[in-house]
This record gives sequence, structure tokens and C-alpha cells, in this order.
Amino acid sequence: MAASTGGGVGAEDVVRNKQVILRDYVSGFPKESDMQVTTGTTKLKLPEGSTAGVLVKNLYLSCDPYMRSRMTKRDPGASYVDSFNAGSPITGYGVAKVLESANPKFKQGDLVWGMTGWEEYSIITATDSLFKIHNTDVPLSYYTGILGMPGMTAYAGFYEVCSPKKGETVYVSAASGAVGQLVGQFAKLSGCYVVGSAGTKEKVDLLKKKFGFDGAFNYKEEPDLDAALKRFFPEGIDIYFENVGGKMLDAVLPNMRVHGRIAVCGMISQYNLEQPEGVHNLMYLVIKQVRMEGFLVFNYYHLYGKFLEMVLPAIKEGKITYVEDVVEGLESAPASLIGLFAGRNVGKQVVLVSRE
Repeated sequence: MAASTGGGVGAEDVVRNKQVILRDYVSGFPKESDMQVTTGTTKLKLPEGSTAGVLVKNLYLSCDPYMRSRMTKRDPGASYVDSFNAGSPITGYGVAKVLESANPKFKQGDLVWGMTGWEEYSIITATDSLFKIHNTDVPLSYYTGILGMPGMTAYAGFYEVCSPKKGETVYVSAASGAVGQLVGQFAKLSGCYVVGSAGTKEKVDLLKKKFGFDGAFNYKEEPDLDAALKRFFPEGIDIYFENVGGKMLDAVLPNMRVHGRIAVCGMISQYNLEQPEGVHNLMYLVIKQVRMEGFLVFNYYHLYGKFLEMVLPAIKEGKITYVEDVVEGLESAPASLIGLFAGRNVGKQVVLVSRE
């Protein structure tokens, strides 16, 4: 994890360091006021005796749904990722430039992506989670999305968990988000029929016109989700990429085909509930012999090189497109993170901290 750099001696080395602090742990729907933007100072030098850390200047920060669970106090080991430390800077995925390195894998001037602090400058000690950026002929912000954690999530969940076959039917919920927009395009590249759902007309239009989905619907305008799915999948669903949970999962289960696969990436409808919703149709996993599997992206990072070999040429040839929702300045970060849970973002939510 990234640790906030602190203190400073020697005026020539001391710079301003704006940070986004989690004020206190959150229950229910998070608010912008749960976070605070503060400005302190930091010394642009690694601490004496540092053996593996890197000092970085943060360029882009990623807003991701999993961060909601980190805003709640949980016992160690209760989740796959630890809670944030209240009173300290939030941490998350980002793109950064190395200013100083005590790690032989990285040198001054390197561009990296991985876990960093929501601040202008960070010392990263957990460098195992850092990836050096070699391809800079694409937007650097892509390494918070299509070429970073969300891209790997889409790749691992679709190809490794679901093992798609040409001609299969694919349904993606939260389909215009950072992961969903890629799953749909991967499905098309694999020769599948794909339908996505989203929460606004603008997002539904994006799915059909920009990302090439065969069909799309606004789930908020469907009084009967089961009927909506039957309209688009009269023969049933082979693959469901699950981002939503709750009522959506309940509607999908009876519509799965025999030997269907469900990759459980997330359940954003449940993150802000004090009491999670129950799912009633789980018996269909037995009746339809469906395999439903949760997965965590960091178990697939060893495939990152293989992933880049597929995705980079597809981007350059125009076979894959990606939509970002970029805001400028750390002071915009709290509203951007909260906006994820209200569906305000269109595409991958990114915070531009610095243009280098």
C-alpha cells in the first residue's frame, strides 16, 4: 500500500502535498463529507535506510466500486482487501512517475501503475503490486482502466472463468462501466451475442453505438427484469458477467441455459445496504447445472503480459474502444468516487492529478 510521505527538512526539498483523507468509517451510502481534502507538505526524498520503496508523483487516480467496502471498518481478514485507515489518505489504483527508487526494478523517470495514495506524492513500499509501463503510445490514463486492473478483471472473468465459445449468448450488467464495456467487446471479438444493461439512455446508446453490443436496455425502465431478459434471450443466457447482484441476479438465474457460467465480479447494488438482499432463485444453479464462480483479479496478474499482447493491438487497430470520465484535481476526487454509486459516471471514472 502507499503510505503518505510526511515531514520535511531542508526547504529546497519540501513541497506541497494535497491529500484526500477518510474522515471516519462509513455505514450506509457514503457522502463527499466522509472525505476531506487537506494540504500539507512533504519531503521529496525516500526515508533514510529505505531498501525497497519508491517515491512517486501521482498522475492519475482510479475510482473503483470495490473501494466502498474499504470505507467500512472490518476485522482483518474479513474481506479480500483491508479497510482504509480513518484519518489517513485513501489508497487505490493509479498511474505515477518515479522520482526516487530504492528498488532495483524501478528507476527515476519510470512510469508505473498500481496501488498508490490519493495525494500528490506517495512513498510506495509494497512494490510487488507495481507494474512498469512500457507502452506509452496510448493515453497514460488507460492504465487505470483498460490496460490496468479493470481491463485485467474483464479479461480474467470472461476468458479464464467463463471460457466463452463462438455463438454463445452473453449478458453483462453494469455494462457501461470500467469493466463491463470491455467484457462486451471481448464477447463480440469471440463471436458471441452480447446484451448489456445500464441505468440511463445515454449509457444504453453507448453500449449499442460505441461498444457494439447486440442489444442493451435501461434496467430502471423495466418493471419486470425477467421479461426483459426473455425479450433479449429467448433461448437463454450462456454467460452472465455479474456486476450488480440482488434483484438482477435473481432475474438472471431462471434465464440461464444448461451448463451456463456466471462470473461474479461484484455486486454494486449491495455495497451501501445495511442488510444485503437475499437471492431466491439459487436452485436454478442445480436445475440448469450452472457454474457460478467469484474471482479476484490479483490472482490473474501473472497473465498480464498475455493480456497486453491481445489488447494493445486491438486498441491500435480500433477493434476495442474505451470511454473514460475524467475529472481534474484531487479536490474533485471525493465527488467522483461517490458518483460511482449513484451512476453519475459515464465510462471509467478517472481523476487527473497532474500532467507530469
